[in-house]
Formats: sequence, structure tokens, C-alpha cells
Amino acid sequence: MVRLIMQMFSLLVLGSVLAGPAMADPLSDAQKAYSVGSYAKALDLYTALAKRGDANAQLGLGVMYYLGQGVTQSYKDAAKWFQRSAEQGNFLAQDILGEMHDQGLGVPQDYQQAAKWYRLAAEQGDANAQYNLGIMYARELGVPQDFVLAYMWMSLSAKFPEELALVAKQMSPDQIVRAQERAAQCAAQRFRGC
Repeated sequence: MVRLIMQMFSLLVLGSVLAGPAMADPLSDAQKAYSVGSYAKALDLYTALAKRGDANAQLGLGVMYYLGQGVTQSYKDAAKWFQRSAEQGNFLAQDILGEMHDQGLGVPQDYQQAAKWYRLAAEQGDANAQYNLGIMYARELGVPQDFVLAYMWMSLSAKFPEELALVAKQMSPDQIVRAQERAAQCAAQRFRGC
């Protein structure tokens, strides 16, 4: 979970830095307030934008509830805001929501929902979601066990090669070749339809 929290924080801070002074708007103001620890101001700005349907503000609000920054920590409220953002295609919210379903944080533990959200983020190139989806295939969690797909997604993520090697030990050489070919094809398709 620490990795997830650091990923969320990094994205929000990066967003505020990239927005810069020339692009002052309520979202960049919220991100800047968040990045300097002005959580009350960030909460007000994110909430107003999130209620109007801004997916990035919904993500920011979800982070604040997830971490308990400026609000009482609530995985349930975090999941609500991540869900709204994820439904609009925000890949980071999709990955986080997948992890929340995977672990049962604020939502019932549901591996099928976790795999669904991981897949949506993975198809947008999110390395964390690709790795997590690969793990789901390797362990038969919410999806049928399929070492070829597990290897493909895990290798596309370029994360944790030692765990990829453990999956490879359960595969024939032919399966590994098929997984590598599928990974190359998937990357060429920009992760769509994999």
C-alpha cells in the first residue's frame, strides 16, 4: 500500500508542478494547495470540482480520503471518488480502485472487480495495473488461471523480474515464446485488445 500512496502523491504533485503559474485554474490551485499541505483549501477546491464531474479532482479527493488528509480517513469515501474518476477513464483511479477491490478496502473484496479495473488501467499503459493484472492471471484471482497472459502482462509492466521468473518456471518454453510474442503484439497495439 505504501507504493500506492506514493504513486498517488507523486501524480498530484507532478500535476501541480506541470500546471505552473501560467495555467492558474481551480484544479491546479487545488493540486498546489495539496502539494504544500494546505489540505482545507485543497479539499474545498477538489470537492467543488469533483461534484461537477472533474475526474482529476475526483482522484484528488479520493486520495485525501484514502490518506485522511484534511478529512477523516475513509476508504469507503475514497472508493466512491475513485469510482467516479475511474468511470471517466482515469487510469490511476482505475488502478487504485482495482487495488481496493483486491484488498477489500472500502468495498467488498471482489477479485473480478479488481481484475476489471486493473485491465482498464493496463490497457492505457499503466505499469502497476499491468503487473497486478498479471498476478491475477497467475494466481487465478477473478480471472481464469493463464500463465501466458500472466507472463505477458507482467513482462509489459517491466516490474519485479524475480516474480516474472517464478511465473516462467511454471511454463513450458513454448508458452514463454507465445507470451513474449503476445507481449510484443500488445505493445505494438498500445495495449488495446490484449
